[in-house]
Amino acid sequence: MKKLITKLLRLTATQPYPAPSLPENTRVYCIGDIHGCYELLKQLTTQIEEDMHGFIGRIIVIYLGDFIDRGASSKEVIEFLINHRKDAVEYVFLRGNHEQTLLDFLTEDSIARAWLSYGGMATFANYGVHVAKIPTKPDDFKQLQKQFSDKLPHEHYQFLSKTVLSYSLGCYFFVHAGINPHYALAQQIPEDLLQIRDEFIGFKKPFEKIIVHGHTITATPERLPNRIGIDTGAYLSGILTCLVLETDQQRFIQTAV
Repeated sequence: MKKLITKLLRLTATQPYPAPSLPENTRVYCIGDIHGCYELLKQLTTQIEEDMHGFIGRIIVIYLGDFIDRGASSKEVIEFLINHRKDAVEYVFLRGNHEQTLLDFLTEDSIARAWLSYGGMATFANYGVHVAKIPTKPDDFKQLQKQFSDKLPHEHYQFLSKTVLSYSLGCYFFVHAGINPHYALAQQIPEDLLQIRDEFIGFKKPFEKIIVHGHTITATPERLPNRIGIDTGAYLSGILTCLVLETDQQRFIQTAV
């Protein structure tokens, strides 16, 4: 393992940054963390669909995860993502750490303590489960788990369970949080793809591909030679961001404050 890490570090020290590129006649719309902001999602979707008009080619819409929590309308966001699809458009739904926490909670009730402390309270309320305070007793966790499981529509569970951890196209690698800089893309583990932050954000050398990610909030999109971050903190700022990629071009569509 040490030899592999050394080899990768040696490679990244000498290789150039990947040049932006997508297959011909292909356009990608990549949307950052939504966090229960249903009205912003609808607004941005309208803007994206207006931008699509007249483009003849392959269109892919990629969502970077964290559809739920923090904002007040996680249920409506999931319903929208399930049902709002345009013909001849491909959709990719990545899993964020908040979706992973929800899925884990359905089989491990004690996770409720952590989930409720970082945004889950809004999701419970939105699905009709009243939580006055974070539970402390094991029986309370089990009861909360049962209540939420009963309220969560099966269609929503199926959608969340089918989300994927990453997607790759052209010179781009799309993921929720980022990657571990010391491992090849093919050797990344779910925990890093869902959770990594400082070690990835602070890495300035080239990766195998340009990493497109959310998870780490910035006031404006971060476009760097090795990564593009598009979590602009919708639930705090009112700004939901979409990165548009085509051939070697990169541009942004954002909701208005």
